[in-house]
Amino acid sequence: MQETLRITEIFYSLQGETRSSGLPTVFVRLTGCPLRCQYCDTAYAFSGGELMSLDAICAQIASYKPRYICVTGGEPLAQPNCIALLKRLCDAGYEVSLETSGALDIAATDPRVSRVVDLKTPGSAEVSRNLYSNLDLLTGNDQVKFVICSREDYDWAVSKLIEYRLDQRAGEVLFSPSHQQVSARALAEWIIADNLPVRFQMQLHKLLWNDEPGH
Repeated sequence: MQETLRITEIFYSLQGETRSSGLPTVFVRLTGCPLRCQYCDTAYAFSGGELMSLDAICAQIASYKPRYICVTGGEPLAQPNCIALLKRLCDAGYEVSLETSGALDIAATDPRVSRVVDLKTPGSAEVSRNLYSNLDLLTGNDQVKFVICSREDYDWAVSKLIEYRLDQRAGEVLFSPSHQQVSARALAEWIIADNLPVRFQMQLHKLLWNDEPGH
């Protein structure tokens, strides 16, 4: 029986965040997520979608002739066959990243994948879902992301950065302002004032396309 995944969309755009920000990338958005973060901008991926074989997914990806692939959601790891897809994409020679909530175990993912692990802040309303054992699995190929909703979230994120020495475990630590919840300029100034070993990021797709679907 052929392996399948439920897919919300596959599209080609610019990567809007992470260390590959600005690079043309194919996005594979898997359907479904066990979390309900209050700032979620992809609630349309919670349900629906289309069942596709891994062969069909890879063929559609290849039609764009991309270099970079981002597997995202929803929460991609909620579908077990995501692991097989990641391996196939790496075997095909793509540079592959995985955007995951940090609530599910990342141990089985191919080590060639750059795992972008989101540590949920108190302001997300899902801080209790963080699986901190994932942090022991991080390598220099991985990235940790904090979406900051307030000054309190920032202080919490700084405490986790220090407690888990995240700048030494992961290749990048990313601080991102929650859209329309905390001032991007304020977050940038807090990072500068504290001389943090993190990368400030804004979501390019919101600035360029106002979060229209397919971007």
